[in-house]
Amino acid sequence: MLKDQIRLTSGWWQIRLWQRTAPLIDLLMLAGVLALFYGIIAAARSWLGPFTPVVEIHRDPRYLPIYAGYSLLRIGLAYVLSLLFTLIYGYVAAGNPRAEKFMIPLLDVLQSIPVLSFLPGVMLAMVGLFPSRQLGVEMGAILLIFTGQVWNMAFSFYSSLKTIPRDMREAATIYRFSWWQRFVNLELPASIIGLVWNSMMSVAGGWFFLMACEMFVLGTRDFRLPGLGSYLQTAASAGDTQAILWGLFTMIGVIVLLDQVVWRPVIAWSEKFKMEQVEAIEVPTSWFLNLLQRSGLLRAINRQLFDPASERIALTIARRSHTEASDRKPATFRRVVTITLGIALLALVAYGAAKMAMMLTGITRAEVGQLGRGLLATFVRVNVTLLIASLWTIPAGVAIGSNRKLAKIAQPLAQIAASVPATALFPIVLLLLIQIGGGLGVASIILLLLGTQWYVLFNVIAGAMAIPTDLKEASEIFGIHGWQRWRKLILPAIFPYLVTGLVTASGGAWNASIVAEYFHFRGQIYQTVGLGATISHATDKGDFALLVAATLAMAAIVVTTNRLVWRKMYRLAETRFSFDT
Repeated sequence: MLKDQIRLTSGWWQIRLWQRTAPLIDLLMLAGVLALFYGIIAAARSWLGPFTPVVEIHRDPRYLPIYAGYSLLRIGLAYVLSLLFTLIYGYVAAGNPRAEKFMIPLLDVLQSIPVLSFLPGVMLAMVGLFPSRQLGVEMGAILLIFTGQVWNMAFSFYSSLKTIPRDMREAATIYRFSWWQRFVNLELPASIIGLVWNSMMSVAGGWFFLMACEMFVLGTRDFRLPGLGSYLQTAASAGDTQAILWGLFTMIGVIVLLDQVVWRPVIAWSEKFKMEQVEAIEVPTSWFLNLLQRSGLLRAINRQLFDPASERIALTIARRSHTEASDRKPATFRRVVTITLGIALLALVAYGAAKMAMMLTGITRAEVGQLGRGLLATFVRVNVTLLIASLWTIPAGVAIGSNRKLAKIAQPLAQIAASVPATALFPIVLLLLIQIGGGLGVASIILLLLGTQWYVLFNVIAGAMAIPTDLKEASEIFGIHGWQRWRKLILPAIFPYLVTGLVTASGGAWNASIVAEYFHFRGQIYQTVGLGATISHATDKGDFALLVAATLAMAAIVVTTNRLVWRKMYRLAETRFSFDT
């Protein structure tokens, strides 16, 4: 009786506290929105200004808040582009078997092309589009960050759509959902958990490539931009250890802030999309999400603006879907448009293939042998890296995803570790291995591991968090423990997420091999046999024929691996390891 009275009193005081702090919360929300708008307007004013040939990067710590804001805005815009691309590309690939046959291999090819290979073309193209404005360089940097973020998100969304239980799809068909209703009420919720964790990995990847994207010099042209990446690069070039520490401290602070105000609230919110019949005893919580839910201003905006807009969109799409179902002309029009676009795309591909074929005629027999040896060496390194990553990330990811208290501590630490550029740590690793006699052959595997193991870890965490509570309780009731629990419950449940993590980690490892196998250090070049070293060496020499040949070889091996291994794994995940009834 006394406990009930204490609980009622505590609840009453909580409600009173919420009521008294509601105006303050609304004021904080309004101030935050106004500050965000001011930052965007200030950045837009700078971007739309005249092109600045040379931007001076100050190493004074007072400039770090401004640099952090610029970098955060670029990563945020790149993430928005990545999310839009993911939803459209993954939806089409998963829902159209004909398109799927070439869209998924194309995704493999794109993720295998290193970000550094996109740099010259993307930056020059954007500057050519906006020659007199700073916007061109900014758009180039954002698109380059986009190429480092998007691929694992697209793979995750595609995998989630392919593993939706059949009974849920049949229910949507019975209730005659339009494509929009099916997307909003079934497909998007079913993919939320995997998409959230891969979004975290993508943003971490954006920080990873920030140094290259914000400070790029091509010949005599300087495309550096104010930001955390260019600050760290400038400090490293000057050997200013204090400035490097200030920059890393600022980056870690921004990552922790993002974790508290973005990722933890999103993880707590995504818990409601978990497919289970029994609610979990422990669920993720977020103080910032609780703050947002108590805001009367946000509730009013949602009630007056977003709810009516979403209902209007749903009704409009439902009416158009019904009209198109009874009229065959739109279908004919779409078919004509599709055929026309297909012919134009084939013509473009044929033109590019002809140009590449002419360029490849300059390859010698010795260079072909070099490509073969490099391809084999890098293939072995990539697979050794995946094996080492799997050995520790699978048990660690399951432990983090199954234990809420551990997740609160380990999640931000993993984000920080995934966001710190591995190339910044590589000189230390290389120096240590040179002293003990390991050489670049071992150091390259360590660098590949530093850059790719997080893809597997974050996907395994998402898979472990998505295991329904009722299945966990059933395994406890039937006394399934130890290895039997792993074999019967955990490994089958996380298998689709693990495949996605391994696919994206494999692509990331091929991508990182260009830096790992060919490294400038103390005025010397350290290299080992590998396809990445061949690409880097060809870039330094300006040997475009060898560069194109090596890039095509890398794309070919990635597509072949996809056909022979990952496609079968995805099919196994769809048929045997999905939550079907």
